[in-house]
Amino acid sequence: MDPILTIVAGATILTVIGVMSGGTFLLRIATRGLPFNGLQRTFFRAGHAHAGVLVILGLVSLLLVSAVGVPLAWQWASVGVLASALLIPGGFFLSVLGRDPQRPGRPIALLWAGVVVLAASLLAVGIAVIAVGVAALG
Repeated sequence: MDPILTIVAGATILTVIGVMSGGTFLLRIATRGLPFNGLQRTFFRAGHAHAGVLVILGLVSLLLVSAVGVPLAWQWASVGVLASALLIPGGFFLSVLGRDPQRPGRPIALLWAGVVVLAASLLAVGIAVIAVGVAALG
């Protein structure tokens, strides 16, 4: 694996500590009745779940493209999956900040930007892995 991508993978592992602290935050909301409305609780839960899943998907993508020998330029597509692990949860969390929001605010655009980045990155990773497999057939 490229040394820069190795550093990215290591840094990503460290972000799981942040995801863990988000789980603690959700537990405090549930057990202590912190003053958040239903929309905020739902969006905080969705943001936390997406962060965890997308970090794992990003790491799997990064390892997969490296393991099968995808050209380095294409390996960077997996970093887009990791970027979506920031954008999508960021949209969930930031769009419901404030006192008793009734609907998501403008930062919800981060979520949609993350969806586009995720789709494009997964498309590139998938095509690159398939291309390496087809080339290996002969």
